[in-house]
Amino acid sequence: MSDSLSIGEARRIALAAQGFDRPPPDPTALAKQVGAIQLDSVNVLVRAHYLPLFARLGPYPRDALDRAAWGARHTLFEYWGHEASLLPLQLWPLFEFRRQRARTGSGTYRSIRRLAVEKPQLIASVEREIRERGPLGAGELTGQPRGSGGWWGWSEHKMALEYLFWSGRLTTAYRRNFERVYDLTERVIPEKVRALAPPDEQTQRRRLLAIAASAMGVATARDLALYFRFSQADAKAAIAELAGEGALREVRVEGWKQPAWLARGARLPAEVPGASILAPFDSLVWDRARVERLFGFHYRISIYTPKHLRVHGYYVLPVRVGERLVARVDLKSDRAARALLMRGLHFEKGVKRGEVMPALNQKLRELATWLGLERVRRG
Repeated sequence: MSDSLSIGEARRIALAAQGFDRPPPDPTALAKQVGAIQLDSVNVLVRAHYLPLFARLGPYPRDALDRAAWGARHTLFEYWGHEASLLPLQLWPLFEFRRQRARTGSGTYRSIRRLAVEKPQLIASVEREIRERGPLGAGELTGQPRGSGGWWGWSEHKMALEYLFWSGRLTTAYRRNFERVYDLTERVIPEKVRALAPPDEQTQRRRLLAIAASAMGVATARDLALYFRFSQADAKAAIAELAGEGALREVRVEGWKQPAWLARGARLPAEVPGASILAPFDSLVWDRARVERLFGFHYRISIYTPKHLRVHGYYVLPVRVGERLVARVDLKSDRAARALLMRGLHFEKGVKRGEVMPALNQKLRELATWLGLERVRRG
């Protein structure tokens, strides 16, 4: 592969890195390939973490992801990767630097840091109650008050749980209607994983950045930093080390102002076939600036946008056909009517409707059936 890539080559490299040309066989394989599967509470269509596998595999048993994430022999764990994420168990030692920062009063939200300083007795009490009673949701804690109406309406008990989660003393045992149920880390993360000695902090960051590079194929320094939420300074140091090892190679990409880094082992397929409907939280489209630079696709999710300011709808999903993002579709599951509602469809400039609709209609029918819905309906 040369030191100069066309934008088409960069797209195919990125799509291959994300598993669109050779779909991973199961949830664990996908998590290993892309590094993290983002969690999100929005349930307009289906919980977002189920959709990345559908985008690559089509219909698959959703309980396969549930078992991988929260089953008795789980292969994934929850922690802060890009955002709240499902991560391969093998990555547990590489997030010790983030857990350590939380323990020492940084690396988490200000309100949680303040609680840790001002009310350590509450944190100890919450941890002790879970040790004695077993897995608990926030609302099951003794003395749990109503939310204060502050940040997300979280009570101090919930913030104590989140502090313990950030610092690694608690983790997610399972989800109950998407509510996180917490337990002691020692009762959830297998002992053989917890026994793995974490490398030093710089090595942790370097290995995570190498995973990010592999998951993106080709990326700028900014892209690499954002994948696991590193500072630009931390990313710069890790990139220099990886480049020195030959794991990254500097290249130019057509139309990109900044130099890019090509991951060792990145593949350039002749084509990336098929079509996909992408979740707003799919790792391919996490970084909206990268999506625009790579695909010429200006993308914003509008669930937090006032209705009168929305351009393309409420829960807007990009549509991929081949190596291009060609349209966006606003979808909702009408579970009472057992219908998949297509509330809006917008094509990119220059895209011919007739070239896209057969593939999109097939994907919409597959999606409806997979969700247990009987039909696709405009609405």
